[in-house]
Amino acid sequence: MDSPEFSPESNRPDTYYPALRLDLPDAEATGRLGRGLGQRLPARTILLLSGDLGSGKTTLIQGLGQGLGIADAISSPTFTLVNEYPEGRVPLYHIDLYRLAGEEVTDLYLDAYWDERETAPGIVAIEWAERLVDVPPSALRIALTYAEGGGRGAVLSAATPDQFSLLQEVLPYGLLVDEV
Repeated sequence: MDSPEFSPESNRPDTYYPALRLDLPDAEATGRLGRGLGQRLPARTILLLSGDLGSGKTTLIQGLGQGLGIADAISSPTFTLVNEYPEGRVPLYHIDLYRLAGEEVTDLYLDAYWDERETAPGIVAIEWAERLVDVPPSALRIALTYAEGGGRGAVLSAATPDQFSLLQEVLPYGLLVDEV
């Protein structure tokens, strides 16, 4: 399975742990991954999602919201750019950079979400994260792809030992996992 990679300019630390590859045969499996993450991810987690249109980024975040206990319908903020959901176990900040590039992304001052200058600590989930100019170094990365024969695939890359341990707890729930 081909995996979209973040560019070398993305400040990806050399200390990333082995990437975990998942087979996601349908939208339900993608949502299940999101729900598992939503039930366990701590506040101050940054999720960087990459993948082609229709690869499951929004479906994963909808599952994340369900796992966090968010009752509101979650849709991609393609035109609003940021949707905030404060009522879950921890707040969810859902960002979509599809329509932006370069300075347009920089001008959003997204670091305010992970620096917590203006928001409560929560989970920041960024679709089209490859468009970020300054990437937070401790972000959890999820690259979604189309799989042969249908379905999707995901490659998850942890930046910290805690993230890697958390992924190992979340992933056994009916998902096929390989280290890559």
